[in-house]
Amino acid sequence: MKETNQLFACNPSGTGRYLSILGVLVLSVTITACNKADDGTTAGQKLDSAIAKTEQAAAEAKAKTESSMANAGSAMKDATSKAEATGKGMVEKAGEKADDAVITARLSSDFAKDPDLSAIKINVDTQGGAVTLTGTAPTEAAKEKATTLAKGLKGVSSVDNKLVVKPS
Repeated sequence: MKETNQLFACNPSGTGRYLSILGVLVLSVTITACNKADDGTTAGQKLDSAIAKTEQAAAEAKAKTESSMANAGSAMKDATSKAEATGKGMVEKAGEKADDAVITARLSSDFAKDPDLSAIKINVDTQGGAVTLTGTAPTEAAKEKATTLAKGLKGVSSVDNKLVVKPS
């Protein structure tokens, strides 16, 4: 037994060294525990508190995300409605322009075919279905005939006859 005691005492890499290290660790833990203020809660209570805080933060993040998604959905719906309205407006305007061009072409063609109006120069301008006639007419009857022909075309909403009667 005497040899064993000497082995522990003399061998710095032996069990004596391990016991010293263990003692230092126990002393460190004890000092650390003494310096810490005791708030009266157990480790389980601290864990429960941490879990509750995490769940609350998750619930707040979920609510914030849902709110953001709702706002994004609303903004997307508004943008879609605006784009749809703009698209419809553009189609309507394009349709009106095409209709106006058709009205102008047909009316000019009708004037060219008519013997009373073919010899005169009548300018036809159409905007939104409203026809404006400018130029000269040889008689009052020819002027009225131009108005009648214009009103007879599909898509014409009004006729402003500004023809001036000038006998030839």
